[in-house]
Amino acid sequence: MFRKTLAALALTLAFAVPAIAATPVNVNTADAATIAASLDGIGLAKAEAIVAWRKAHGDFKSASDLGSIKGIGDKTLARNHDAIRLTGSFAAPAAKPARHPRKK
Repeated sequence: MFRKTLAALALTLAFAVPAIAATPVNVNTADAATIAASLDGIGLAKAEAIVAWRKAHGDFKSASDLGSIKGIGDKTLARNHDAIRLTGSFAAPAAKPARHPRKK
C-alpha cells in the first residue's frame, strides 16, 4: 500500500513540475515587468537590468547573451532556456485578479 501511495505521489509531482516552468517571453521587446513575471529566478531588478542592457547594446542575438548581465548565470539560463525568445510576440502573462476587501 505504501509503495502505491509513494508511486502516485511521485507521478503527481512529475506532472506538477512543468506547471512551475517559465512562460515564453521575447526579451528583445518585453518590458521589465513582463520579463520578471515570465522567467523563473528573474526578479524585477534583474529584468530592469535586461532592459537597460538591451537599450545600451541593442537586441540580444542569443539567449546566452543574457549571461552578460550581473546575477544571471548558467543555471538561470538553463532553467529558462525554453522560455527565452528573441523574436516574435507573446502574450503578457495573465494579471492576477484584484482582491476585493472582505466585508465585515
